[in-house]
Amino acid sequence: MTTGVYRFTFDKGVALPDAEATLHLAMIAAEGLFSSALVRMDVSFAVDEPRRSLSVDGSTPVGSAVVRMFTSLLLREFGEDAFTVRRVEAPSPGRSVASAA
Repeated sequence: MTTGVYRFTFDKGVALPDAEATLHLAMIAAEGLFSSALVRMDVSFAVDEPRRSLSVDGSTPVGSAVVRMFTSLLLREFGEDAFTVRRVEAPSPGRSVASAA
């Protein structure tokens, strides 16, 4: 069964720290819609450096909004051929962070 977790996998032309910074930007934007407290409580992500991926939990309304904003920002910043996004069964192993702070 699939969940609301989305895995973004980046090609070698995208520095993973740059992609993570873009995710933080999407989270900051979500704070304007939902509040920083709600973003802190409802959004989580995992970084998987060996796979060059970020997994974002989009199972809540706040997380879903972050996933949509993140995808749009990535398309603008890196282009549509620089990454793939797929809904997955569980987040990638890696370090988890729950807020943009």
